Amino acid sequence: MRNDAVVEVLDVTKTYPGGGARALDGVSVAFAAGTFCAVMGPSGSGKSTLLHCAAGLDRPDTGRVVLAGEEIGALREPRLTQVRRRRVGFVFQSYNLMDSLSVWHNVLLPQRLAGVRPDRGWARDVIRRVGLAGREDDRPARLSGGQRQRVALARALAGRPQVIFADEPTGALDLATGREVLALLREAVDGLGATIVMVTHDPAAAAWADRVVFLADGKVAGELSAPTAEQVATRMTAVSAR
Repeated sequence: MRNDAVVEVLDVTKTYPGGGARALDGVSVAFAAGTFCAVMGPSGSGKSTLLHCAAGLDRPDTGRVVLAGEEIGALREPRLTQVRRRRVGFVFQSYNLMDSLSVWHNVLLPQRLAGVRPDRGWARDVIRRVGLAGREDDRPARLSGGQRQRVALARALAGRPQVIFADEPTGALDLATGREVLALLREAVDGLGATIVMVTHDPAAAAWADRVVFLADGKVAGELSAPTAEQVATRMTAVSAR
């Protein structure tokens, strides 16, 4: 494993039942600690499959996935679930909040499921940082889409995971709210030392990252460092035309 990598995917392949083209075809990529990486590619390129395998939500057919020094691809349940709960945070487009729980209890839920005593002081600080101080007792139905995504981000950060995986976190948001969420993700990296791996289809969203990895036909098709939206859009056009 690379010394600076918190997640490393090594020669991973994945084919879903029914056959056909591989969702991932020998993909190798590493994600460094304390960085913000975007993963992009055309529809069907394997973006979400890569995210799911790297996060331990799905198992590769072949290859290795190393998370914080531990190979997770071969782990059996319940050990795999334990590793996910203790080391990984998730921020997804659909928020995945519990409607019956308040903001406060949604934020603390992953730690409780992991059997870890929640750090309530840190949780309050995270809720404040995402701009939801005073809304701790509200339930998701009383929040806007942007506020719900802020709760999802606070929930991911509250357990101090070694990596946060975000799958289209701004896809359901309007432009202005999406920018606010991206700024929070950026601040989580710069101010809190988080590691974020984000799947997106939006060049403007990818430009918030330190690095963009491109996929096409289940393979790595290049990358950009310190990207601009224009550079990402140009590269995406080339990747999509392959």
